Amino acid sequence: MTWGLGPLFERPGLLIGHYVGEFVTPGIGHIVREAGGEFVFLDMEHSGNTFETINRGLRYFEAAGLPALLRVPSDAYHHIARALDIGAEGIIVPMLGSAAQAKEIVEKIKYTPVGKRGLGLGLGNDRYRMAPTVEALRAANARTRFVALIETVEGVENVEAIAALDGVDVLWVGHSDLTASMGIPGQYDHPDYVKALARVVKAGKKHRKRLGRLVTDVEGAIAEVGEGWDTLCYHGDAWLLQVAIRQGIDAIRAGTAKGKKRK
Repeated sequence: MTWGLGPLFERPGLLIGHYVGEFVTPGIGHIVREAGGEFVFLDMEHSGNTFETINRGLRYFEAAGLPALLRVPSDAYHHIARALDIGAEGIIVPMLGSAAQAKEIVEKIKYTPVGKRGLGLGLGNDRYRMAPTVEALRAANARTRFVALIETVEGVENVEAIAALDGVDVLWVGHSDLTASMGIPGQYDHPDYVKALARVVKAGKKHRKRLGRLVTDVEGAIAEVGEGWDTLCYHGDAWLLQVAIRQGIDAIRAGTAKGKKRK
């Protein structure tokens, strides 16, 4: 049985989603879906979200028909396997450094004969659907996706080998951590960082992998699509709310100040 990320990632062209780290609430899936989002980047690394919270959140996104990528805390088997068993279809692992590490992660994500994931069938990963074992394994292997998070110097140096690996579906750049790893934190116009991005794009295009990143401004996002990025996560839940609140409050204060001056 196929749903979610499989058909979405196989569709050519631009995909745009939203980062959710703070507000894993019952309505969040419908809110993002109605806003035009095509997927969510659900986070456990930089949040207080537990597996119990994520378990509920995945049901919220399923109810809205919104596929979810889940960034787990590490590449540990128990993090990846638990995330998959409760229903995550796309796994993002932080600080990916090498093709060997990526291969091990693929083996943790996929069932036999592709990988070594322990069998836990008829659970959230199967949407509680009971099916013959061989059929269930084949369907799960076809469904699950691996997003390789390139956010270290080591990851960039090995990106060609990572991109060439079967089972890697997306190359995703963690821009903040990458600049920090390069010793130029926050310097997104630095020539070395620009070269690193170009190297990731080149590797992704060569091996026909999707290219993902987080964006927080519209003009920048449009420019990045022109560079080859085709899987964008537009802004994050807490940041976007804060920006909107700040803009409104600042506008009210500025308008009030102008009115007082006229008097």
